[in-house]
Amino acid sequence: MNIDRLKEFVSVSTDAQDFQKYGKDWSMNFSADPSAIVFPENQADVVKIVEWANETKTALVPSGGRTGLSSAATASNKEVVVSFEKMNKIIAFDETDQMVRVEPGVITEDLHKFVEEKGYFFPIDLAAKGSCHIGGNVATNAGGLRVLRYGMMRNWVSGLTVVTGAGQVLHLNKSLVKNATGFDLKNLFVGSEGTLGFITEVELKVARPPEETTVLVLGLEKMGHVIDVYRHFKNNTELSACEVFSEFALQKVTEMHDLQRPFESEAPFYLLLEVEHPTGDYSEVLAPLFEHCFEKGWIHDGVISQSPQQAQNLWNLREFVSESLSPMSPYRNDVSVRTPNIPAFTEEIEQAYRKEYPDFGVAWFGHIGDGNLHIDILKPEGMDKAEFIKKCKASDQTLFSVVAKYDGSISAEHGVGLLKKDYLHYSRSAAEIEIMKGIKKVFDPKGILNPGKIFSAP
Repeated sequence: MNIDRLKEFVSVSTDAQDFQKYGKDWSMNFSADPSAIVFPENQADVVKIVEWANETKTALVPSGGRTGLSSAATASNKEVVVSFEKMNKIIAFDETDQMVRVEPGVITEDLHKFVEEKGYFFPIDLAAKGSCHIGGNVATNAGGLRVLRYGMMRNWVSGLTVVTGAGQVLHLNKSLVKNATGFDLKNLFVGSEGTLGFITEVELKVARPPEETTVLVLGLEKMGHVIDVYRHFKNNTELSACEVFSEFALQKVTEMHDLQRPFESEAPFYLLLEVEHPTGDYSEVLAPLFEHCFEKGWIHDGVISQSPQQAQNLWNLREFVSESLSPMSPYRNDVSVRTPNIPAFTEEIEQAYRKEYPDFGVAWFGHIGDGNLHIDILKPEGMDKAEFIKKCKASDQTLFSVVAKYDGSISAEHGVGLLKKDYLHYSRSAAEIEIMKGIKKVFDPKGILNPGKIFSAP
């Protein structure tokens, strides 16, 4: 490997601190061990890096904001990390097509602010929006808090420019609304975790700002009633979000942050609903819905926001869950099943955990409207970390077997990366996996792009 040749056309770091900073994501399940970090500033640099990697047979790992939780952005085998943080320009805004064109290193929250100043709205809203990159959002098909109303990242990508593993530059779809010319290659790259090509430009649709919103937090005795409440509000309002979190998760949030509980009484589960509605007082519509759920015995307490600040405070109870659990180094899982199956699925998993792992502290939270549940297991006090990880990995077999039983996904939005590739067969058939390997071979014939992620080499 000739790193000096790279230095002729791109900024390169071999600093040990940079190796730790750029060599892994938030998952921390695999150690960082890259051979160099490179910082392209434009598409031409990316092409040269890929050409160099093909000549020297060097593996490349893409790096964005590194907020992922599946080790998809981890370089643990002397790979060269390609950081896109210097490719961070908002290139153009087209009001006619309601489209913005950006480089991959644009921070998601910066894009939000840019389009808001133009009078528009970009709906992909993530807890990590202050540090994650648009390129990473595309590469992982990011979801977030408002998938119920606005869909995944895939729904908002109108065009992509990518550099394949063979060094080819492809301009995919070019923001056409109608394009019936064969395979949609653009969508192959959304969610491909950097295994097919490196994204150098993204064209994104934007929308008009949403109507005024009101937030409700409701207390429920059991997960089964979550679906009853969700269905009732979905049929009678315009829901933009439907989130769930457990009492255990709420306790961790209020312990770490200066936030009040939503109401005095405790409940095993809490449902947060965000409702879009015309500007003005919407209580005449929401109050009867609330009362109906109470009379049915689905909820036993609740609160409806009366101001934007109160709405934000209620949202914080849900948004701060992951951050509040992080100091306890939780073992995290991110799964999905069809929404009607959530009660039976969660009951089956809870029973299995109580029986097989009674010392586990388990925090449930997630996006009920799209069937996505996050399950964070906290290490019991006094348990050795290695023993804890061993037990958690054993519990994965139980969890993913139940996921497969309900035709669900072992990774709803975090991706596969290194962390879950050994479990891919729980969600994808052998035929599907072989087809995916074949697709990678077409776009990356020498296997230099993020090797070992999603699945092992063909």
